[in-house]
Amino acid sequence: MIAPSRPQGRGGTAKVRINARRNTKMGDLKDLTVEGFVDVTASDAPAPGGGSVSALAGALAAALAEMVANLTVGKAKYAEVEGEMKELAASGAALRKELVEDIQKDSTSFNLYMDAIGMPKDTDEEKAARREAMQNGLKAAAQVPLSVAETAYKIFPIAEAVVSRGNTNAVTDGLVAAMMARTAVIGALFNVKINLGSIKDEAFVADLSAKVKSLEEQAIAYEQKILKASELSDQLY
Repeated sequence: MIAPSRPQGRGGTAKVRINARRNTKMGDLKDLTVEGFVDVTASDAPAPGGGSVSALAGALAAALAEMVANLTVGKAKYAEVEGEMKELAASGAALRKELVEDIQKDSTSFNLYMDAIGMPKDTDEEKAARREAMQNGLKAAAQVPLSVAETAYKIFPIAEAVVSRGNTNAVTDGLVAAMMARTAVIGALFNVKINLGSIKDEAFVADLSAKVKSLEEQAIAYEQKILKASELSDQLY
């Protein structure tokens, strides 16, 4: 997210918002309770926002796919795919852990931009340094959610496999994993897009824009492929 895209809230200025966010100890997002994370997301602090929530959606998607694989292992009915399911569970666990870390990384990258906004701008030198820092902050705020989207996309093959060959009693969990993965990808890419609109480096913008377009199309198509393959989706697709 970028600062202009969110209301300033009751604090008024960017400086007040920065202090409000720091006072909520955002350095420990992953250690908050579920209720605590939801509460701080709902507060008037500008972070965590859609980027961190997208990373969380991805972590939950990976967790669900991992769960289905784990529920398949050890069942005689699925002995032929046990080896595959163990590998899928391990892959899901790795993605889950990476995305949990990304929850904080998104808010941290946003902090860089907010800190740049608060830099002094009295002299020409200070103004130039501030502009450069703001651009660097925006680039970081675009690159982090792109990485989140790329990581979340890797969940689709796992979800597809557990839906088609995993424990049928948990098939709906695999389908939800696919839907959450799509939300994670598209949500993260929205944050890339909004930051690209303020970045002046044309080559950087062109490069990331192409990646965003491709990943967005692939994520939507992959989710649809997984859902349509399930008989539970007959009423929807």
